[in-house]
Amino acid sequence: MKAVFLPGNKQVEIREVEIPSVGVGEVLIEVKASCICRSDLSLYYGNAVVGGGKAGSNITGHEPAGQIVKTGEGVRQFRVGDRVAVYLAVGCGVCAYCRMGNFHLCEDWKCLGFTADGGNAEYLVVPERNCLAIPDSMSYVAAAISTDAFGTLFSACRKLGVCGASTVGIWGLGPMGSSGVLAAKALGGQVVALDPIADRRAFAEDLGADLTLDPTAADAREQLEAFTGGVGLSAAVDCSGNCAAQNMALDSVMPLGRVAFVGEAAETTIRPSDQLIRKQIALIGSWYFGIDEYADIVRTIVTKDINLERLATHTFSLEEAEAAFRLFDERKTEKAVFVME
Repeated sequence: MKAVFLPGNKQVEIREVEIPSVGVGEVLIEVKASCICRSDLSLYYGNAVVGGGKAGSNITGHEPAGQIVKTGEGVRQFRVGDRVAVYLAVGCGVCAYCRMGNFHLCEDWKCLGFTADGGNAEYLVVPERNCLAIPDSMSYVAAAISTDAFGTLFSACRKLGVCGASTVGIWGLGPMGSSGVLAAKALGGQVVALDPIADRRAFAEDLGADLTLDPTAADAREQLEAFTGGVGLSAAVDCSGNCAAQNMALDSVMPLGRVAFVGEAAETTIRPSDQLIRKQIALIGSWYFGIDEYADIVRTIVTKDINLERLATHTFSLEEAEAAFRLFDERKTEKAVFVME
């Protein structure tokens, strides 16, 4: 089968490898769609950020969806022909975090595409417990986007208590931030979407953002204050990992507000006394979703008729992997998805 590897230094290799065998408790999935994520670029450059992954050692891709074509001994809940998305974290299955459904917090976890073979291939083997059932009405492209992109931001918004009374600021309008606009709107919030790139702001407006702002504009803070009636945002999500954006998010929320950092950053500088302690703000890190949340994620997508395929600005075949990663790296695409016919 064809599979995509990233050995580093912006190199992309499409290799012919054996279709993986199915072990006890595992399923073989014929991959139909698999997304590229900004974290994949750490492999593309050769400095992996997730789980100690080594560039070029595993098939890439941690956001796949497809159809089960074979099941191993002991598989009971899923059958051949079932349509599934895939949870990216493979945990030990028995520790406290795995039993909570937070496989990504397992001490011995592996991450698809980084420390385990991922979904940028024609076939993928994963434990049955990593399969996420999808409805017949959901396309495979939407299913792939529903996990790391939409699912992560849906979980972050729920952790922040987003509801019909919420005003939510979202900093950084790449695929994650755009997903956050959809998630916050689906939960009933009013959304301010902030990004210095005009095309991204326009796209966020099309997705339903109530106000879009260039955070670097001289009057951005004034417009934020006017939007909230001088009270401040009730919640904020930073998807950029940018220090200035993180600080603006903390400054913009009201006392007793809540902020989630989603964008990766090696380090940052904030002002705890002014931004956290005296305002009694809750600041959380929000990385991924618990597997038990996926039923609500899918239910929200279906009942709110959310068109996740709108986030897939470009699709590629596996044979076009070099162009896909190059264009994604150059920010000439937003969410890029491999689609296997």
